[in-house]
Amino acid sequence: GEGLGEELPSLAKEVAGVEAVRAYAEVASKLDNLIGDIEDAVSSTMNKNLRKDSSAQNSEETRMVAIKTLKVTEDLLTSVTKARPQWARLVSAVDHRVDRALAILRPLAIADHRALLTSFGWPPSLSNLTSSSLDARKSSEVPNPLFTMHGDLKRRYCENFFALCRLQELQRQRKSRQLEGHNREVALHQPLWAIEELVIPVSVACQRHFSKWIDKPEFIFALVYKITRDYVDSMDELLQPLVDEAMLTGYSCKEEWISAMVTSLSTYLAKEIFPIYIGQLEEESVTGIRSQARTSWLHLIDLMVSFDNRIKPLVEQSGILLSLLEDGTPRKISSLSVFCDRPDWLDMWAEIELDDAMEKLKPEIDEERNWTKKVHGADLSNSDDYKSPAVSSIAFTCLSSLIERCRLLPTVSLRSRFLRLTSTPVIKFFLDCLLLRCQEAEGLTALTDDDALIKVSNSVNAAHYSESILKEWCEDVFFLEMGLDQGEHPGESVAEYSGSEVPIEEYGNGIFHEEIVKFEDFRTQWVEKITMVILRGFDARCRDYIKNRRQWLEKSEEGWTVSQTLIGALDYLQAKMAVIEENLNRVDFAGIWRSLAAGVDKLIFNGILMSNVKFHEEGVERFGYDVEVVWGVFRAWCLRPEGFFPKVSESLKLLKMEKDQLEDSLKGGQKRMENGIRHLSVA
Repeated sequence: GEGLGEELPSLAKEVAGVEAVRAYAEVASKLDNLIGDIEDAVSSTMNKNLRKDSSAQNSEETRMVAIKTLKVTEDLLTSVTKARPQWARLVSAVDHRVDRALAILRPLAIADHRALLTSFGWPPSLSNLTSSSLDARKSSEVPNPLFTMHGDLKRRYCENFFALCRLQELQRQRKSRQLEGHNREVALHQPLWAIEELVIPVSVACQRHFSKWIDKPEFIFALVYKITRDYVDSMDELLQPLVDEAMLTGYSCKEEWISAMVTSLSTYLAKEIFPIYIGQLEEESVTGIRSQARTSWLHLIDLMVSFDNRIKPLVEQSGILLSLLEDGTPRKISSLSVFCDRPDWLDMWAEIELDDAMEKLKPEIDEERNWTKKVHGADLSNSDDYKSPAVSSIAFTCLSSLIERCRLLPTVSLRSRFLRLTSTPVIKFFLDCLLLRCQEAEGLTALTDDDALIKVSNSVNAAHYSESILKEWCEDVFFLEMGLDQGEHPGESVAEYSGSEVPIEEYGNGIFHEEIVKFEDFRTQWVEKITMVILRGFDARCRDYIKNRRQWLEKSEEGWTVSQTLIGALDYLQAKMAVIEENLNRVDFAGIWRSLAAGVDKLIFNGILMSNVKFHEEGVERFGYDVEVVWGVFRAWCLRPEGFFPKVSESLKLLKMEKDQLEDSLKGGQKRMENGIRHLSVA
């Protein structure tokens, strides 16, 4: 009994080992048989193609047998990979033989497919197209071969198309198994092979025409759009059911057709058109002689944007989202995708767009009339409240056109890069112009005359208007995406273009966060300067009033309720405030009058009440009249102006307080007084 107990574990281990060998042998034998069947079917298909003496139907049947056997083999390999990962060498050996079979099977299927396309007249003839017929809604002259084929030819084409789709699905399944644990989705999504075979001969036929139209690129775009549009319906009606039957998930024939046509156009542009324009630009930079290269470049971009806008509805008609694939990579249904692989071309485009925008903007900024005329438009819901000069609307119209140019770029990072290279310099240039005008006004008169105040007020209004528009834009998803993209790639998007260190979290507020902050700082700086200038003028005019300490012990002059020496200062204050109110926006004006109220409160409190002045009862009454008149100046903008003069109003309350009431409030050694006195300490 003891001996048996010791031998059982080792016996069980040996039995398990024998079972594993048996299972391995069974699977290996089954896979070997399947591979043999596949190789026989592939060999048979190849021989029939070489001899050309067998019927097309037999060839298709043999190919389908091979594809079905490949499917069974792949299912078995998938189960082995999951259940027996230690059998990796067996799987690798089978994969090697399957790859050899597929290397023969796919080219044969494609060759048959191309022969079928030629037999029913694909690609359709382009020789009878004229420049006038390119814009026709439908091609009445050239029928669609996909719709005109019938009978045995149509059956054979559909079978071949279906076989190609099954092969591609099989290939996807194999890649999915082999790339387990890696970023599979990027590698798995390839263009639909059968649609590619439709596009390649069309593209070749088109390029014969393209070579004649190098100087007339609008014809190139018109031809590609016409072909894409004319044959897009047949993709959904005839071919999509075959793709669905092959269980090739995630594919739309209509979208694949459009994508392949646009990709062929982008490839031609990248190889033939852009190099010509770049050569012209380089020659221009060497010789210094201005040529038509920049104009040609901008015209080409106009055509690309227009083409993409026309293509977009073709895709959306089928209910497909244009923006993203399942794995999040952008679809290349845009001729502007040419910039995805050539960011240096994007930089060149941005430079040309910026130069063009600046050429248009500078004369408008130099036109003085644009600084005096106010904005009247729908850029903002309450644009009249900003009292902004027309030049700010002109600047942002220019900025909007740059933004519209990049909207169709296929990736967020490209759009962000383009905007950083174009919009940011335009905003900086406009802000520098505002600053220069304010500095000129300050340098000439130190902002003491009304014209200088009006000039600065206009610049502050323009800054407020600009800041508001940028904030409104940053709430749009289009800009929010770019702000988040900057947060994810701070090294590339922030440091490279902004030239400053900004906390990453701030870019969640939008791509223009830094520019918004600069406009805010500009407004704050010049609103404070306006306030200080008016306060200094008020201080200078009421200096005699403040220094006259004896007036509070004297009786008031007959017929006067306000100190004569204060009237001039109040007249100055009222006049300046009237100019500012008329010319400055409501938000910044509110900030100015509140700051002025606080400044006047501090001036009167420190200059009179804290300078050991003695008051007669009539002096208190006279001081009360003076303060009421000062408050009256500010009553136009608030109901209780005394609330904005806390120290003066509480001081007046103390002066009018009975002596015993005052003594009671000072008892007990408290730091704060009672009787509603909150802004003055006991001291």
